[in-house]
Amino acid sequence: MNNHIKLCFIFLSYVSCSIHAQQTSLTSKFKEPITKTWINTYGNIRLSNRFYWVAQTHFRFQETENNPFVGQIAQVYNRHAIGYIYSKNFNISLGGVLRFNFNTNENSTDKNLVPEWRIWHQYMFASPISSMYFYHRIRIEHRWTKKFKENSKYIFRNRWRYMFKAKIPLNSTTFKPKTFYASPEAELILQSGKPVAGSIMEDLRLHMSLGYIVSPRLTLATGIMYSHGQTLEDATLFKQSWTARFHMYFSLDSRNIKNKIPSIHMDD
Repeated sequence: MNNHIKLCFIFLSYVSCSIHAQQTSLTSKFKEPITKTWINTYGNIRLSNRFYWVAQTHFRFQETENNPFVGQIAQVYNRHAIGYIYSKNFNISLGGVLRFNFNTNENSTDKNLVPEWRIWHQYMFASPISSMYFYHRIRIEHRWTKKFKENSKYIFRNRWRYMFKAKIPLNSTTFKPKTFYASPEAELILQSGKPVAGSIMEDLRLHMSLGYIVSPRLTLATGIMYSHGQTLEDATLFKQSWTARFHMYFSLDSRNIKNKIPSIHMDD
């Protein structure tokens, strides 16, 4: 466990030092934090012994001046992919995302809705230690976005994401129905591309959640996340947010029990 934690902190420290070294003559400014609410579903549908379909839908709300706390709808995600199980400790995924972005500026006269497109691929490593599980997730996204202004054109960026996560059972020594678990998580999201001048750190997310395994096919979880990152227009200006997150993980599998291979963590 110590080696995993050290690796995570060394990586985050290196990136943080690299970013600040580029900005030694500048002063960072932080926006006031805003509140968000995310309601997420994560589905895994087994297609064969090795292949499965990733089906995720996320509803994300953001506070506005007239609607504090939960706020109004800001994004709707449709993320899908085909996953491949290499072993019980490693899987990969490749797919696409259609995200709908809603204009949360109540004084804006621009468009209220614009679509965003992504291609994503992911590599998940799982490491069991005692009764706990530790995960390293590398996700790479190729992203096309545009602003709400009329005749705004799409810009292209790459996102480089690394997540370190743990799952710790609280009332059992195994992950089985009626088990509560705690799940601390840290994710660093970097970005690159022609529109990115100095704002390479898009987001740093620190998330703590509590989950409950209802059945082998259904898990529920909720948690709180703090995040901050550089704005695209000004590398010295950082945005902040506090997010309440609600998760539902479900899986479907019609294969005969004798053909199943050991399951692994594939929920997000």
